[in-house]
Amino acid sequence: MNKRTLHTQLIDALADTPVVFLCGARQTGKTTLVKQLAEESSKFENSRQYISLDSATALARAREDPTGFLQELKKPVIIDEVQRATALMLAIKEDVDRERHAGRYLLTGSANFLTLPGIADSLAGRVEVQTLYPFSQGEIAGTREDFIQALFQKDFPGKGSGKCSLSKEALLEAMTRGGYPDVIFRNNPKRRERWFDSYVTMLIERDVRDIANIQSISGFIRLLDLLGARSGTLCNQAELSRSTKIPASTLSLDISWLEALFLIWLVPAWSINLSKRLFKWAKLLIIDSGLACHLCGANEERLAGNSIMAGRLLESFVVGELLKQNSWTEHPVKLYHYRSQSGEEVDLVLEDRAGRVAAVEVKLSASASSRDIKGIASLRSVLGQNFVRGVVAYTGPEVIPLGDRIVAAPIGLLFA
Repeated sequence: MNKRTLHTQLIDALADTPVVFLCGARQTGKTTLVKQLAEESSKFENSRQYISLDSATALARAREDPTGFLQELKKPVIIDEVQRATALMLAIKEDVDRERHAGRYLLTGSANFLTLPGIADSLAGRVEVQTLYPFSQGEIAGTREDFIQALFQKDFPGKGSGKCSLSKEALLEAMTRGGYPDVIFRNNPKRRERWFDSYVTMLIERDVRDIANIQSISGFIRLLDLLGARSGTLCNQAELSRSTKIPASTLSLDISWLEALFLIWLVPAWSINLSKRLFKWAKLLIIDSGLACHLCGANEERLAGNSIMAGRLLESFVVGELLKQNSWTEHPVKLYHYRSQSGEEVDLVLEDRAGRVAAVEVKLSASASSRDIKGIASLRSVLGQNFVRGVVAYTGPEVIPLGDRIVAAPIGLLFA
């Protein structure tokens, strides 16, 4: 079994926080991870009970009498799929306030904790939220990657890092496979397609119904297909509304549900003016590259013959991988995209708590030159000394200097 990098962080959180909530899309491995923690705790006196609200009996009891349900459970306890009974949250708050012990509750859910009515308020100051994304490339390979820390270090990897290079063919295969546990070990592309088809249908018909009142399931699926084709592009909701003939208010709500289910991520725009960041268009990203490729109908052969589509999906793939790494890196950063008034762009901008900024531009090319750094150079000129480093991630084999604090680096270095 591939070890999840978040495993250690969960243990640390349970050591000092009464309630830990592990959220993430369905089928990312949350249940497997918490069951592993339960098995590890069984070796000690204070073992952790596991209960799932996928059980009809447990779910009915939790909804009908939340307080009585909790009283029947031996603490500490794991409650899986807790978004199915949000009435439990107030009962958990009351229980924690009576007996405030670290690690008393480990909760999991397939929807964003902070979007569920009343939960954020009821457990404020008592809960730590962690997100489990699909497997990262490092997790698949059995390594712990942390490119974000490398970006902000004084010494960046230089020549000799070519061993981290990946061929274009290997990249396309990794992109189309994605990181869902049930997919990464399926070598037959047709079997992966069948899994993604079932996954989308199951998730929308079940999880969306758990948290939202969706009028048209088929319309919701069509919207997801359309967003898949636009992964890596600016999210102009007014234009989307015209294209889909979905009312703007409905479209905005549907997109928020897709965010809550961890299918999409709206990457905010960076600006040196903090207030302006709220008004610029976000960039749309399908978080799992395998799902993005499936929604586009893009297999390896199609991507190999369509450089525009492949380049856009490669950007989504790399940005998604850094989003995963940001969930466990020692010093998390804020993630943005950048577009200047004159049109220069940067795929990903990373800003730390001190206001220092790094940038990553993704290129589906085996060579890199000064032409590829226009967006990064524009950002550097705006930031001055607060600009730490810019990296053009490309398919070539070597780390190459391209200018002041800017280098080209093999995409494989991001996962090393």
